[in-house]
Amino acid sequence: MKTKEEEEELDLKSKLFASCSFSSVGLHPTLCDQLLERMGFETPTLVQAQAIPVILSGRHVLVNAATGTGKTVAYLAPVIHLLQSYTPRIGRSHGTFALVLVPTRELCLQVYEILQKLLHRFHWIVPGYVMGGENRSKEKARLRKGISVLIATPGRLLDHLKNTLSFVHQNLRWIIFDEADRILELGFGKEIEQILDLLGSRNIDSVGKQDEVNHLQRQNLLLSATLNDKVNHLAKISLENPVMIGFDENNMQPDTSLECTGSMLPDVDELEYPSKVINSSAGDYKLPAQLVQRYVKVPCGSRLAVLLSILKHLFERGASQKIVVFFSTCDAVDFHYSLLSEFYWSSNSQSEEVKVNFLRSKTFRLHGNMKQEDRRTTFQAFKSEKNALLLSTDVAARGLDFPKVRCIIQYDSPGEATEYVHRVGRTARLGEKGDSLLFLQPVEVDYVQDLEKHGVSLTEYPIVKVLDTFPLYGQVHRVKKLVTVESHPWVLSLQQALESLVLAKPRMNKLAQKAFCSWVRAYTAHRGELKRIFMVKKLHLGHVAKSFALKQQPSLLGKSFQGQSKKRKMDEKQKGRSKKRNVGTKTLV
Repeated sequence: MKTKEEEEELDLKSKLFASCSFSSVGLHPTLCDQLLERMGFETPTLVQAQAIPVILSGRHVLVNAATGTGKTVAYLAPVIHLLQSYTPRIGRSHGTFALVLVPTRELCLQVYEILQKLLHRFHWIVPGYVMGGENRSKEKARLRKGISVLIATPGRLLDHLKNTLSFVHQNLRWIIFDEADRILELGFGKEIEQILDLLGSRNIDSVGKQDEVNHLQRQNLLLSATLNDKVNHLAKISLENPVMIGFDENNMQPDTSLECTGSMLPDVDELEYPSKVINSSAGDYKLPAQLVQRYVKVPCGSRLAVLLSILKHLFERGASQKIVVFFSTCDAVDFHYSLLSEFYWSSNSQSEEVKVNFLRSKTFRLHGNMKQEDRRTTFQAFKSEKNALLLSTDVAARGLDFPKVRCIIQYDSPGEATEYVHRVGRTARLGEKGDSLLFLQPVEVDYVQDLEKHGVSLTEYPIVKVLDTFPLYGQVHRVKKLVTVESHPWVLSLQQALESLVLAKPRMNKLAQKAFCSWVRAYTAHRGELKRIFMVKKLHLGHVAKSFALKQQPSLLGKSFQGQSKKRKMDEKQKGRSKKRNVGTKTLV
């Protein structure tokens, strides 16, 4: 946790930079106009005010800042400023000058959209992107024509570097790693090293390549909201004597293998400090001060009913609400999306009257198994809505900027504290208020203490008070003072209705079974010390089944799946035997 003195110092720095303007940090007047007209930025954020002058100076930079602080503009604006100043003007035939590496397709599109807005009056600077899921031939055609600033996911970029001969990158000056920690968490470490080698931008390369890099004045930028050993390694191999922005002294430790400088001030001439590297085990994670963080303790069998109750409460409380709910698996997203789309409810009676959808809001889903076009459509649609719910896996947890998201609900635990930080980072962005709610079972409450080790403090959510606000069949129910969540009349009634719906619809029942199985598999995947908190042995699998509105016992589900797999194997064997017989018959004939 930050001390009072540290908070006062940060507040003082924020006030100091609040008086800055984009022109005062060195940006071209036309670019400043675009930031105001297209992005709504009147003054730079703290991170932007710190980073832009340093990037303009040509130094390598390592930025550690909370999500939602304007990091994308912090690196795009100075790159555009420098590109527009080239004489003569750059053209498409000159190829790529700046390369931005991002972890996900959605973030790739988001950065591309921001880039388009900033380049509105700089038409000769051409933006573009390449990413998995897109047509390679069309991407090759665009690269052949020439892209000045290219946004890319690592795998697809490496593919083009190896196989697209028309990809001109001899004039490459900037390599930018956005959400570097997420890129590495997704397993792109080897691809990144290959990319650095192919582009001649690795610090441990031969002397010849180093001379070439210096001749091109290569400048690398690395941005990350969380710090770990992998990020430290990437910084060592890609950055040369970097300026460190957003670091506290207690997050650093001496090391002679990486020469760095660091300061909270934009005056580059004064940035001379002893050599230091990231201490990934020390210090707090950076989260917005206006973010209200809570957890709700819910028995496993009541999780589904409580989730729907909280969502209903939030949407009915505010006229304009955008909420994101995070799940651990794609199957869980599909099941809950189907359930919420088809769950109709009457609060007055159980008679056959007109029922309405339980949640009166538009619901969207987003996960990695969806087709690229569907993911793109969902991403754009949710951004434009004022009142909507997004059910998502962690594909939406990194870097994505959904405007006006008021609440983040982590229905399935994120595991690593770094992932918690990035999930809640979808709200309370650029100074706006935001709420986050973490679901925990009673056996998982120790996770709160694990988060506190990283300076993340949560208070308990008053769930019983919220449940008491719901009328049961038109009448406010009288609840005993010591009633538990699982025995609450509203929860019992809602759970019964959900189970009846799933039982009556075979397709939804199948989705629930798949979601149950994938959830258990994901629960067993927790690593390291987290296994002590998230232990499958502590779970009552019957209650887990209830959380997917299933009346069947998990053992029966397991048997049914085993039976189906055995049946498939038997069918395949019989088909194989019949084919052999047919072949033998033809031979005899």
